Amino acid sequence: MAKEKCTEISSLGEFALIDRLVKEFENVQPTTLCAEGDDASVSDIGNGKALLLSTDMLLEGVNFDLTYFPLKHLGYKTVTVGVSDILAMNALPERIMLALGVSSKFSVEALEAFYEGVRIACGELGVDLAGGDMAASITGLSVSVTAEGRASKEKITYRSGAKENDLICITGNLGAAYMGLRLLEREKQVLEGMDNPEPQFAGYEYLLEKYLKPRARKDVVESLAEANLVPTSMIDISDGLASDLMQICRSSHCGARIYLDRIPIARQTYALCEEMHFDPVVAALNGGEDHELLFTVPLGLRDRIAEVGGIDVIGHITSESKGAVMVTPDGSEITLKAQGFK
Repeated sequence: MAKEKCTEISSLGEFALIDRLVKEFENVQPTTLCAEGDDASVSDIGNGKALLLSTDMLLEGVNFDLTYFPLKHLGYKTVTVGVSDILAMNALPERIMLALGVSSKFSVEALEAFYEGVRIACGELGVDLAGGDMAASITGLSVSVTAEGRASKEKITYRSGAKENDLICITGNLGAAYMGLRLLEREKQVLEGMDNPEPQFAGYEYLLEKYLKPRARKDVVESLAEANLVPTSMIDISDGLASDLMQICRSSHCGARIYLDRIPIARQTYALCEEMHFDPVVAALNGGEDHELLFTVPLGLRDRIAEVGGIDVIGHITSESKGAVMVTPDGSEITLKAQGFK
């Protein structure tokens, strides 16, 4: 009998793999408004309100390296990763739950440092730690975070709502977290085996903070609410601008046109890219882990978006037939490609 041929995960990539695994599922609960395909699930809880839930996993050796990642910072970042999915639905997070797999190499004091970072982040965001689980692990540290939030149903923003001519908006700047990671990896390699390592981080502190201690953009969601602005679509930038913009295009059945010279990139990102002979635009498009918000609004709201502050308009939504492209200063068009994990 011929052996059945197996499909390698790497041949599909993250997004196609998820689509394949969940394509046969059907919602059976009438209260389920959104089950998969967005940043968080959405359930009707009555009185015009909805409950949002999201979950994320971080694995030692894959998502973080404890050689240079302080456990206190990891705890802080875990909260950011969790609540950013709720914020990306234009809702405010209220609670998180944590599940940890812990190996015997960790002391009680090490875990206390992790939870101190969690406590600080929860305090800044007004989020409660509502419980969780802990189990033994033989492969290092694994962290799973579940985040919960609530919002009015009419205020929830999905990836699927972008319309032609909508403005494409971005908060903060891009590529800094990725370059912070590259800096840490470089110094780890250079200093390997040294008794008293002295990493060269001077001048790049902002990049390290963006990677090790990213801040969730609750302030943006609150500012949009104060301005009575509801985006037509929104997503958390965790996989890079290209991948996450294409997720909006895929869900909204649209195309996108962004402009290279409008993509916000920090000075330290440019400086380190020059030092390491790396393209800062590639870092912005494909680096990921910025945890900024990418969203769209109708063209007529350009002036109101400008009044909010801290938001850059980098392009506009087009018809699906035109695809997703980036326009260079000389007018050339580069087709965007979704990355995701390999």
